[in-house]
Amino acid sequence: MKPVALITGASAGIGADLARVFAEHGHALVLVARREDRLNALAGEIAASGRPRPTVLALDLERRDAPAMLADALSAHGLEPAYVVNNAGFGLSGRAANLSRDEQLAMIDLNIRALTDLSLRFVGALERHRGGILNVASVAAFLPGPNMAVYYASKAYVLSFSQALHRELSGRGIRVTALCPGPVPTEFQARSGMTLPGLARLVELPAAAVARIGYRALMRGQRVAIAGTGNRVLVALMRFVPAALLMGAVDWRNGG
Repeated sequence: MKPVALITGASAGIGADLARVFAEHGHALVLVARREDRLNALAGEIAASGRPRPTVLALDLERRDAPAMLADALSAHGLEPAYVVNNAGFGLSGRAANLSRDEQLAMIDLNIRALTDLSLRFVGALERHRGGILNVASVAAFLPGPNMAVYYASKAYVLSFSQALHRELSGRGIRVTALCPGPVPTEFQARSGMTLPGLARLVELPAAAVARIGYRALMRGQRVAIAGTGNRVLVALMRFVPAALLMGAVDWRNGG
């Protein structure tokens, strides 16, 4: 079985830039997202740069059977993951009681269930290739998020789960890293309905920079990578701010 880097949510934003970074470092790729046209365009771009053309798998990871379908497709192509990059996810802005319950449960399916399944499903292959797992969390993982309650909670799960896996799988030669970006100008903000205040732009990073930080951290075996000096300072300061004030600031930031 040929080893590959499996990257979800690769059709745009951080996921697309992670694909570019992995390709630059010589990894064969499998790109997964719903939008096949976007994946094919990215695969063509990578092939045009002189790298092997990635395998494209158009799948909706919100489906309960998607991880099993993905595993079957990899096997049919004679591929197995040496690296799993769980980047697929989305957020919704608004009061949890007012938002669609079905959409919020779909967010949990994608941000938590699919990520957990794909992190555990290929452990044997990851061990054989002494590879790793890069799970894209967020600085939102470090605090509750009024007006984006389920999204923040889902990223807290990703951070906690990834740190525990880092400990559990280290003895098997598998690296696990939680990547925690702050604001990134991508399609995510448009889909979530979130409008960033001007102050947030002080810690904003482009997706390409976040992808490079994540790749380096994974290869070093780093447990958590907070992207950007400003975001690292903010996360450190959170420990000294009363929870009520912190949640009030987050509520304001998220448009509440």
